[in-house]
Amino acid sequence: MDRWLASALDYIPRWLAHQMRLTEQPGCAIAVAYRGKLVLEAAFGHADLARGEALTPRHRFRVASHSKSFTAAAVLKLREQGRVRLDDPVGRFVPGLHPQVASATLAQLLSHAAGLVRDGADAGQWADRRPFLDEAGVRADLARGPVIDPNTRLKYSNHGYALVGLAIEAITGERYAEWIAREIVAASGLRETVPDAPLAAGVPFARGHSAKWPLGRRVVIPGDNDTRALAAATGFVGTAGDLARFFGSLAPDASRSVLAVASRREMWRRQWRDAHSSLDRWYGLGTISGTLADWEWHGHTGGFQGTITRTACVPSQGLTVSVLTNAADGASHGWVDGALHILRAYRQHGAPSRRAAPWTGRWWSLWGAVDLLPVDGKVLVANPALPNPLLDATELGVDAPGRGTITLAGGFGSHGEPVRLEHDGRGRASAFWLGGTRMQPEAAVAKELVAKYDAAAPAPGAPAVSRRVPRTRG
Repeated sequence: MDRWLASALDYIPRWLAHQMRLTEQPGCAIAVAYRGKLVLEAAFGHADLARGEALTPRHRFRVASHSKSFTAAAVLKLREQGRVRLDDPVGRFVPGLHPQVASATLAQLLSHAAGLVRDGADAGQWADRRPFLDEAGVRADLARGPVIDPNTRLKYSNHGYALVGLAIEAITGERYAEWIAREIVAASGLRETVPDAPLAAGVPFARGHSAKWPLGRRVVIPGDNDTRALAAATGFVGTAGDLARFFGSLAPDASRSVLAVASRREMWRRQWRDAHSSLDRWYGLGTISGTLADWEWHGHTGGFQGTITRTACVPSQGLTVSVLTNAADGASHGWVDGALHILRAYRQHGAPSRRAAPWTGRWWSLWGAVDLLPVDGKVLVANPALPNPLLDATELGVDAPGRGTITLAGGFGSHGEPVRLEHDGRGRASAFWLGGTRMQPEAAVAKELVAKYDAAAPAPGAPAVSRRVPRTRG
């Protein structure tokens, strides 16, 4: 493994554990694949808060709309076999549709350009208020025809992918779940992924959880319901490891894939931009894409009842990151970006040099924590409380053992000032000075806070003491 990558993989779990602590998320699983091989799998928190069940990398998650990437891969596989064309109208395979719906092509359905309703007249299945729709329910919603004209804009439609699932059944003569499990999932070497719930007995499963509010606490959401006719849009269940390997295999230069190179490129080709969004996002065929700094990524997201997930592949770097969270307010979207920012920083700056290597660790003050990340010839000061811990990171130059200078900092920072490490009697770093701010290990700062502030707190039942707070100028 490249040394820069090993350094990044060492830091990502430490940063993510801090994020879990700050956000009080129930659980999170992360996997990183590099050039087709898993190089990191980690899990934090709980699979089920009510039972106190610890989360492991082997726990399966509802990965929801990641299903669309599997479904799109299935159609492209059938195209490679000469059994279907992307410009085939779906009505050729699924009879009895509204004429305008029937004329929608497979390419339009896969790219969300057919103008169809997103989730029907009653989307209660997403709030766990009713079962997911069967084929009759999907057909009833689509009997009203398209909502807007096709090929006018990106308009996401789970019902559109349900139609693709029905088309796959008509083309193959098999149930969607059976054909795709064999021809796409198993053929990709995935052992922890299935097209829908329920799971086999004994398979570890991460339950969903509500957000903390409005109850002031989280409740467990079973999340093991069959998605029926919507499996092609949202049914899949899997692990972060399997998703990282699968999306990595869809990169055009992947050494092993269930699809030919031309099909992979077609899946990832940007077709529709989400123009009404502050995020620069595009949709291809069952894939979402965007740019993080100068890294172009492709992948998908997923939102199920109490579960938020995301996977992103950066083909130019051979990297894929998958983050799965089991809460309705899960932070997987931002945490994938954060992990990519960490990987990019180490890729750019290199592995720690011998001179910079001693400058490491997490250091605390009244204002929180910073992480020292040694790279080649310098040290980055990360803020682990941020979704991107390296946003506007201060840089340190090492002048001598234990002494250095802030070589780059924002205008409101301490640019140009000295830094130093204090050492105890055993030669271990015991404090870090960032300019004029002395930072210590967490336990030492916690002890200081208790001594200064908890001791001054009134005893239970004692009258509150009003203290005048002096005004300060920033």
